[in-house]
Amino acid sequence: MHSTNYFDTFIQIAEDCPESTGVVPPEKEPKTAARRAWEMLSGHDYEYTSDDVLYAVNGQHKGLSREAFYSAGQPCFRASPLTKRYGWGIHHDRDGKIALVARDSARYRSLSEDTSLKQLRAMRSAKKKAGE
Repeated sequence: MHSTNYFDTFIQIAEDCPESTGVVPPEKEPKTAARRAWEMLSGHDYEYTSDDVLYAVNGQHKGLSREAFYSAGQPCFRASPLTKRYGWGIHHDRDGKIALVARDSARYRSLSEDTSLKQLRAMRSAKKKAGE
């Protein structure tokens, strides 16, 4: 079974993220995957693993079993609109449980400078141009 979980890791926002703070994904019907993930994580720091959230948001609501969903590799939070578009970092603790961290917060700055954590960047939304 494939996994999207990280341990002692901080996923920083994408280099080309347009937001200067953590922004709540817009309310739409049907709800977007970003909105469902934000609702699941907001106010629930370190209750869920990345696998828990991504399965609930992208697999369970489609009627897939967890085993079927993770039988193939799945994109992790580095590819999530939360980290690419909406200004949220994702901290994975030593047990793999995650928390949202707003870009403009002191906690974001502290985690992004913490050398004991593996530091990763969310994926850019656009390809780099020559010379960037």
